[in-house]
Amino acid sequence: MGSEGTQDAGTDRAESPDRPTPGVADAFRELGDTGRATWAAGKEALTAFHILFKADLSLARSAFGRSLAFTAVAIVFGASAWLLLMAALVAWLSLDVGWTWPISLLVCGGGSLVVAGLAGWFAMRYFEHTRLQATRRQLARMGIGELSAMMSGAGSSKSAKEDADGVAAATNGEPVKKGMGVDITPP
Repeated sequence: MGSEGTQDAGTDRAESPDRPTPGVADAFRELGDTGRATWAAGKEALTAFHILFKADLSLARSAFGRSLAFTAVAIVFGASAWLLLMAALVAWLSLDVGWTWPISLLVCGGGSLVVAGLAGWFAMRYFEHTRLQATRRQLARMGIGELSAMMSGAGSSKSAKEDADGVAAATNGEPVKKGMGVDITPP
């Protein structure tokens, strides 16, 4: 009776109207659904990358403009500092006793040098944003670009930023070289 009960249960399962046997059409339908889901996921990933690229490009464009503005300020104040310092030197050498002109010109020249130095520092800070760091890290995660060999794959649990920091730590601040000895700019 035990073997008959098992056989009957197996027969009931195969002929049960609740669970029809899958056919080729069902397999193709399931394959099509999987393909559409894969396409949708790829499209979402591409859309997310496109948004990242546009945001990174916008940041770079803004940073480039600010970098140019601060560079112009640095040039103007640097030139005025040079002119004022030269005038102070001439006045000091010419008058030798009249400390009022040289002192006032040196104070103005020193102030101009401070402003030129600050403007140059701000320009360098903003210029860092023109390197498209986030986009380059994501491209490296996808295996594209010069940094791809140093980064984890797209399925890694580590972030691209952690990978980039790990590369920087592993090289002790020395630039990484590629093929012919050319430095690779880190992200």
